[in-house]
Amino acid sequence: MAAYFEPSDSVPSGAAIALEEVEISILRSLTVQLLELIGPGEEPSTDPDPLAELFTDGPSEPPADPALARLFPDAYGGPGVRETEETTAASAEFRRYTENDLRARKRGDGLAVVRALDTLVPGRGGGAVLTLAPEQSRQWLGTLNDLRLTLAARLEISAEDDADGLFSLADDDPRKPLVMAYLWLGGLQESLIETLAR
Repeated sequence: MAAYFEPSDSVPSGAAIALEEVEISILRSLTVQLLELIGPGEEPSTDPDPLAELFTDGPSEPPADPALARLFPDAYGGPGVRETEETTAASAEFRRYTENDLRARKRGDGLAVVRALDTLVPGRGGGAVLTLAPEQSRQWLGTLNDLRLTLAARLEISAEDDADGLFSLADDDPRKPLVMAYLWLGGLQESLIETLAR
């Protein structure tokens, strides 16, 4: 797997990537798993008042799953910050009013990635070229980042130093496939950022 994003010849400010069939399958599978982790979301509001949905309360407690906690971190506090009653209350209040929207955006980005992958028609060699418009590129960047955060949580990577030891894992280590996916997704993310910055 060595495909990386490049500027698109056909879409102004767009990005393109040639993906092999196995890469398409892996990206789709990981994204579907991410969508399952994030959850289906809230039922649509039946309230006729459009403002009522804006003021619907979300959760006030951080997620128990480490991967979800990485995707939906506390707004106040964090590593090296002493937790106080004030920071806990402020985080709960912030989460209550923002997490539902953040989950909806992450779900929308993930669905856009799956839909884009589903439009690809493999050629003779089994691969296909994916071309993204600028807005699609933003959605892909968000999902690639969410996938890496999720894998980092599963691999217990919290700092750059934590990842160094993962390069020398034995081939039979059960973490090896996750590490390979983590590194590959990092390369995709970096190449997409560089492409969009040109």
